[in-house]
Amino acid sequence: MVNPHRGEVALVIDGQRHVLKLTLGALAELETALGADSLVALVERFEGGAFSARDVLALLLAGLHGGGHAMEAGALLSADIEGGPAEAARCAGLLLARAFTVPDPASGSASGAAA
Repeated sequence: MVNPHRGEVALVIDGQRHVLKLTLGALAELETALGADSLVALVERFEGGAFSARDVLALLLAGLHGGGHAMEAGALLSADIEGGPAEAARCAGLLLARAFTVPDPASGSASGAAA
């Protein structure tokens, strides 16, 4: 079971369910992979629906590593993602959103941006 308050998202890759999470180290990996000075532009691309397949793959790979899965980029490129590209993009966007959302202790749901 995933814990959205911890920023976790589940994705089925090659028939295996994985829990992804953007830890601080995973976020640093993501910045390096995308050659970005900050993640603001990536967040803006996802919010505007202008993200690329490269963005999705980099987010998923960083989330896998943050979740403790040592998958290599090449393995993810050839993997079968349940739900296809649309599910991969949905998961990547949710992963990014959960990394920068503070849970509302009163309602138990997320509210407001932390970054």
